Amino acid sequence: MTVVARRVVVVAVVVLQLGFVARAYWSDHKEFGFQMFPESSTWRADVVRVTAGGRRVSIEQPWSGYRWRELVQDRGLRYPSIRHHADAGLANQLAFLEAALDWVADNTPRDTETRYLEARVTAWHNADPPRVSVLRSDLREGAR
Repeated sequence: MTVVARRVVVVAVVVLQLGFVARAYWSDHKEFGFQMFPESSTWRADVVRVTAGGRRVSIEQPWSGYRWRELVQDRGLRYPSIRHHADAGLANQLAFLEAALDWVADNTPRDTETRYLEARVTAWHNADPPRVSVLRSDLREGAR
């Protein structure tokens, strides 16, 4: 390998690594962007199923043979109504919650009532005052 080719490879690797680090600052999940003391944020969410008739039913109640805590067991999402530490950053945690809403909506075929799932999230970013936002799953087809 020539000296020029080696230098091109080294420069390409360094540029790629810098690209991964820069991407981590804009990504919800912060791949390749470890920070030793990221934040001390907390969050909680009231998650409901919104039926085709407009009723709002808490996911803490079983439905059509399903239980939220059995369907969603990762990342502190089992009991969303309890205030949790956002252990890998607030944006990361809320991205996992949003993905869980979509996953449950897509993977509960016996449920014929639910139109979509909705989470009213209260989040405390570090020492800032709480912020409230609403996350929704994709719409489900065929809800009666």
